[in-house]
Formats: sequence, structure tokens, C-alpha cells
Amino acid sequence: MNDLLINLLQFFIIIPFAGYIVSLVVPSNKEDTLSGVAFLTTALHLVLAWVYIILWFFEGHPTIDHKDIVLFKSLDYEFFIDFTFDRITAVYLFVGSFLTFLIVTYSRYYLHREAGYKRFFNTILFFYFGYNLVIFSGNLETLFLGWEILGISSFLLIAFYRERYLPVKNAFKVFSIYRIGDVGLILAMWMSHHLWHKNITFLQLNNSELISEQLAAPSWIGLFISMMFLVSAAAKSAQLPFSSWLPRAMEGPTTSSAIFYGSLSVHLGVFLLLRTYPFWEYQYATRAIIVLLGFSTSIIATSIARVQSTIKSQVAYSSIAQIGLIFIEIACGFENIALFHFAGNAFLRTYQLLVSPSVVSYLIREQFFNFIPRTHTFEGTLPKKIEYSFYILSLKEFNLESLMYRVWRPFKKTGRNLNFIRTKTVVTLSIPAYIAGIVCLFYKEILPFHVEEYLSVVFSFVGFVMVIKSYTERKSAKMSWLLLIMNHFWIILAIAFCEGFRMDQAFIYLSGIIVFGSVGYGCLHWLKSKEGAIHLNGFQGHVYEYRNLALLFLISCLGVTGFPITPTFIGEDLVFIHIKDYQFALAFFVAASFVIDGISAIRIYSRIFLGPHIKMYHETPFKSS
Repeated sequence: MNDLLINLLQFFIIIPFAGYIVSLVVPSNKEDTLSGVAFLTTALHLVLAWVYIILWFFEGHPTIDHKDIVLFKSLDYEFFIDFTFDRITAVYLFVGSFLTFLIVTYSRYYLHREAGYKRFFNTILFFYFGYNLVIFSGNLETLFLGWEILGISSFLLIAFYRERYLPVKNAFKVFSIYRIGDVGLILAMWMSHHLWHKNITFLQLNNSELISEQLAAPSWIGLFISMMFLVSAAAKSAQLPFSSWLPRAMEGPTTSSAIFYGSLSVHLGVFLLLRTYPFWEYQYATRAIIVLLGFSTSIIATSIARVQSTIKSQVAYSSIAQIGLIFIEIACGFENIALFHFAGNAFLRTYQLLVSPSVVSYLIREQFFNFIPRTHTFEGTLPKKIEYSFYILSLKEFNLESLMYRVWRPFKKTGRNLNFIRTKTVVTLSIPAYIAGIVCLFYKEILPFHVEEYLSVVFSFVGFVMVIKSYTERKSAKMSWLLLIMNHFWIILAIAFCEGFRMDQAFIYLSGIIVFGSVGYGCLHWLKSKEGAIHLNGFQGHVYEYRNLALLFLISCLGVTGFPITPTFIGEDLVFIHIKDYQFALAFFVAASFVIDGISAIRIYSRIFLGPHIKMYHETPFKSS
């Protein structure tokens, strides 16, 4: 029976992926076929999930771990896909399969005759594929694979109404926050490699002797890894200071808000903490920080929810507050309560969001006939100055969004001070400098050891400067794209000075960058030949007239940012393996480059292809629905 359970694990990944591929080839005018494919995919997955859970339960609910595919292997490194199934996966599978099936059934009629009908079901199935990769992941590498898919799915669904200004702008904001969470996972994997000298599975984390032995001496490493897990979880689950993105994500269709930001995607930060709990279980400082974070988020989110004027925002902040309580439950060791709380919160928020249009319609009519006087509240017992101050802070959402803006302000200011960097400057200065760096690399045996380390930091800093300039470039899209590509070459040159790095690993990393970078540059060049100058001062909406080109450029952006469609995805992990645990400057510049690199690429795509069309003869919608 155990062999049967192991063999069936793969079908939870294959079914949504096959449904997604089939939905891509269905014509957009075949609504019944499109929705039928999504319906059959989720229904089959739901039935398989329930049958599997019943078999697993009667088998004695064992923890199943299966090493599936080895994507890359060398003498000191192995990148493999690993799947696991236990009670955490069982709960997330039960909730996810049921709610996804419910949303797909609801959306078949809710989105009837919507212009983006095909895009919606394509993205929902793509999201569901990534969701299953995450919940069945048996190691950090597999989890990160699904984590990336969820990030781009969120961006596409929030920007579903891509002809409007606010949905596109808010989608970009949410993707920026998700990118921070992505790099938190990358840094956790980086330090994990130095702690165990291999890719460890979640099953091995349950070995308390192994964990205590590895964390006995370098205790700061364990704290660093735990904090990176927490950063990723907080970003994905909209905990402080990242809470402001969740209400902004409600610009998408109500059904996507229900499945993403009410039930499944927003609870994956909880899943990450549950999965890694055995690692930081005895780190009491980490547990105290998580309790404090969850408590602060619950208090602040609850107060903000009480003054919101829209029902979607109220539900969003209420969900954030409940997730803060779940964080506290996990930190206190109440895993079963946390799982039960997750399921209840997911079902409740999905229901609230699906009925929200009807509730709004009912309340608008009801308020004219029934007056309900204000009831006594806790805030009314406070001194009036404190009460009013708290009320104003809640109205302003405790300035959380401006706080996140201040984080990016130094990068934007630095980029604007680099206006001297133009195409001619890049060619004149960068190419000779890069050639000089390659010469130093070939003769690094004669260089002192500390010089090699300095060169790594210098070259990574040059790449960081280029990606900062790419992020703030406004005049030329081709210039921004070129700087984006060159950043990766400088990163590889910096890592090449690290011990053990081989040229075949550089090829793995740069293969996707070269191919998709060239395709993306060709798209921009062709569009410029058709439309004239392409700037990045605002949204231009060229997807109206160049849909296929927009899709090709989006794929190029994903390839350049290390999305798991190219070997560059594995190359990112290879890069961090060679950064020593004491090279924090190098790790910072490389990690920061990865963060801003992804944000910059999606910014180029958003500014050129999404938003209101630059040509006035196209219909211009209101900024928000």
C-alpha cells in the first residue's frame, strides 16, 4: 500500500499541469470548453485527493517522502525534486482541492463573456499547479519552485483588468513584496547549504539530534536561517510590515480574490512556518519574535479593518489579523490548532468574498429603512485624544504603505543619480572593465587571497549598480533591458572568483539569460520600429494591439529573472552555494540584485504592455473599478 501511495503522489502535480497545458490550446471564444477543462481538472484532483487521504489514514497516516527527479548533480552538490505527504499536506490538500473546485465552478458563470475569460482559467490552473508543488514539496528547492509560480500567478490575476491603471499598479506592488519573500528563501537555502553541506529534506528536519548537533556551535546561523524563513512567511501572508499589499490585491476579480487572498495563497506563509517548525522549535528567541509579530499584526490589522469603507478591504484585514493569531499558535507549538484555524479561516474568507457583492447590494438598500444606533465599543472607554489618534492611524493604515516606499526610496534615489549611464557609457566603460575582470580571473592563482575576495565584492557591486539603474530608468526601455542582462554577467564574474566554481556552472546560469535576454531585446527593438520611441514614464498598454508580442516578452522576463523555465533557476542556487558563510557583502549585493532584477523586468513589461493605451482612439477606462 505504501508503494501505491508513493506512486500516486506524482499525479497531484501532473493533473493540474496537464489541465493547464490543455487550456492553453483551447481557443478563447470556446468558453464552455475552457471552463470544462478547468472543471474536469479540479474535479478529478478533488476526487483523487479525498481517495488518497482516506487510503493514507487507514494505512496509519505515515509520513511519506519520495525523491523524484535529480535535475543537477556534482561531487559536492545535488539539486533534486522531493515530494512529501503528512498531516500538514493532507489539511492543505483537502482545503485547497475543495476551494479551487468551488471557485472554478463559480467562475464558469461569474465571468461569462468577460474579455479575459481564457486568461483567467489559464492562470487559475497555473496557480493550482504551483500550489500543489508547494504543499507537496519535500525540500526547500521544490518549495521554491512552486513559490515562484505563485508569485507570477498573483501578478497576472491582480492585473486581470489590464486596461486599468490601479489593477496594474497594485499588481506590480504585490509582486515587489513577493520578490522580497523569494529572496528570503534563497538566503535561507544559501545558509542551509553551509550548515549541512547538502540539500536537506523536511523529513530530515524532524531528526532532533541532527538539528541540535548542527546548531550547537554556530548558533547565529540557525537564527539567520529562521529569520529568513520568517521574512518569507511574513511577506507571503501579509504580516507586518508587509500588510498593506493584501487589500491592494483585491483589484482582481472577486473569484481570484477569494481563492488567492482569502483562502490559499495568503496562508502559505503559515505553511512555511509549519514545515520548518522542527528547525526553530528550540530557538526561543525566534519563537518570541514570531509571537510578537503575530500579536502586533492582529492588533493593527483588526483596528484597520474596523474603519474600512469597502467590504473587500474589511475581509482582507480581518484575514490578516487571523493569520497573525495562527502565527502565534505555531510559535507556541499548537500545530493542530493552527491547522484547524487555517481551514476555518480559509473557508470563511472564501464565503465572505464570494457573497460580498450581494451583501453590499443588500446593505445599501437596508440602510434607508433601518437605523441602527452605534453600539458601545472598547475604544469609547479611552480618553478622546487617544481614541481619535488611534482612529486616524487606522484610517491611514498606520502608514504601512509609505513605510514600504521608504525602503525603496534609497534605491530610486541612487538610480536617479546615475543618469550619466547611457548606452555609449555602458559600452565604453563596461566592456573593457569586464575583459579586465576576466583576465584577473585567469591569473587569480597569482593574486593574494584577500584580493580575490575584494574583486568578488567589487564586481557584484557593479552588477548591483546596473540593476539599480535599470529599475529607475525612464527614457529608454532597451537601455533598461540591456542593464538588466549585464547585471547577470557581472554576478557570474563575481562568483567565478569563489572557490570551487566551474565554467559549466556559469554556462548553466547564463544559458537562460542569453537566450531570453536576446528574445526580449528583439521584442523591444521590433516594437520600437513599429511605434517609435518606447519610454518607461508611464503605462502604454501595447497589449491591445500586440498580444502575442506581449506574451513573448513576458516569457522573456520570466526567463531573465530565473523563473523555473530555464536552467538559470538551478544556476541561482549554484551561485549561492559558492558564497561562503562569512561573505556577507557579496551575498547582500547578489541577493539585492536578484530582488531588484525581477522587479525591474516586470516593471518594463507592465509599463510597456499594460495599463491604459497610449493612443487616444482606444477606450480609456476609469482608474479603478
